[in-house]
Amino acid sequence: MKFSVIIPARYASSRFPGKPLADIGGKPMIARVAERARASGAAEVLIATDHPEIADAARRFGYDAVMTSTRHASGTDRVAEVAARRRYASSEIVVNVQGDEPLIDPLLIRQVAQALARARAARMATACVPIRDPRELANPNVVKVALDRDGYALYFSRAPIPFARDAFARGIRRVPPGLPVYRHLGIYAYRTRFLRQFTRLAPVALERFEALEQLRALAHGWRIAVAITRRAPHPGVDTPQDLQRVRRLFK
Repeated sequence: MKFSVIIPARYASSRFPGKPLADIGGKPMIARVAERARASGAAEVLIATDHPEIADAARRFGYDAVMTSTRHASGTDRVAEVAARRRYASSEIVVNVQGDEPLIDPLLIRQVAQALARARAARMATACVPIRDPRELANPNVVKVALDRDGYALYFSRAPIPFARDAFARGIRRVPPGLPVYRHLGIYAYRTRFLRQFTRLAPVALERFEALEQLRALAHGWRIAVAITRRAPHPGVDTPQDLQRVRRLFK
């Protein structure tokens, strides 16, 4: 199976400007993410950025970087621009790996690409992990996904879905045995032809209110395959405090 990885990395960030350049064990974060992506077996690993310092840092450690528009609203738009400029075949699988995931499991990257390769009815794929902690289920910052019996996404939400009516009648105190609750992981694989389509789809109300871009695909009738991993991934880097934790893990 052939697939490519594109890593969107922008300089601006409300909580952590210049985050992709943060040092982790002697290398910038963007290089750490790229080396995890390369370990997945991807045919090509590219950094899509809007800032020359990030491009220079990636190239200094042997990774190809592509300068993209500064006007993109999302990382998906940045990935789509690079895929178009590289003239990937319409059936080529492209995996979008976030630029703030220096501890992402290479196996997870490959697993998402494989999920899309196997699911002919899907136009994109993502991943999830079972939820065991009731606090995680109740947390609106944790995105949940409900699946059909074939492993396709039914819906993504910040609300606890599926909701166990009787078990949760007095609050979410535990996850009932057998309840299929999953935390969505923010990694996506696309076939190139759909990636081009997706960026042209009109945004929908569900997407806007939940603040979840993937709902646009479902609302327009496209299917999303979901790979289930049993290994909870390390969280990404959103703040300087997260960076300190990751640095300790690298040591």
